[in-house]
Amino acid sequence: MAADTGSSPTSLATLRDMKQRGDKIACLTCYDASFAEVLQTAGVELFIIGDSLGMVVMGYDSTVPVSMDNMVHHAASVARAGHRAYRVVDLPYLSYESATQAYDNARRLVDEGGADMVKLEGGVARAHLVEHLVNLGIPVCGHIGLLPQSVEQFGGYRVQGRDAAGAAAITEDALALQAAGAGMLVMECIPAALAKSITETLDIPTIGIGAGADCDGQVLVLYDILGIAAQKQPRFVKDFLAGSGSIDAAVRAYVAAVKDGSYPAAEHVY
Repeated sequence: MAADTGSSPTSLATLRDMKQRGDKIACLTCYDASFAEVLQTAGVELFIIGDSLGMVVMGYDSTVPVSMDNMVHHAASVARAGHRAYRVVDLPYLSYESATQAYDNARRLVDEGGADMVKLEGGVARAHLVEHLVNLGIPVCGHIGLLPQSVEQFGGYRVQGRDAAGAAAITEDALALQAAGAGMLVMECIPAALAKSITETLDIPTIGIGAGADCDGQVLVLYDILGIAAQKQPRFVKDFLAGSGSIDAAVRAYVAAVKDGSYPAAEHVY
């Protein structure tokens, strides 16, 4: 069942309740006001204003060049129209190297960008930053598995956690982030069985991208579900615009597929 995005804003409590009930959370990336209205009207409860905008909007080869000013600009654009969805905004590359820097930049995303929550990449090594931000009143979403800001360290866009040691490390990351106070967790490009285990272990909602159907919710890059892509797509991407007839219908089809569990299907998971 979709959250009532037509009457009251989605909150973190809404998303936690959905996890407890077993209601899937539909999430998409969003970068501007026009799409924000389309998405929330179609039933998307959760927006991630991601630094993926560097690649799909700004034309960079990675997320690394994205600046704080870029993130604040796009987050504020989404917030002006997308006030019924819960909005998570990425802290970009090198914007949270210390506790002070993390707080100052997270504060900008909340105060200037209208973020409900900020997202940062990394597990155990970043847990102290999560705890610091949460203690100062800023909700935080963690991001584990494949970390786009550190993709060169991974040797490219590769599935993480395939062996026992890797799976154990990712599980440790998840537990450390929850213990530090993270309110939600994105898991990217990890085996479905591992994502299922983590989701069942954690009390906080998990949002998967290339992480199987057993996460509490799913996220895809908006432009990917609309078939707008200049590069080869990973296996978890599905074009929902094909055969839908309109952008609105494509987004509604995505939401329905997440809700009924038909997306991701077997061909989309690792």
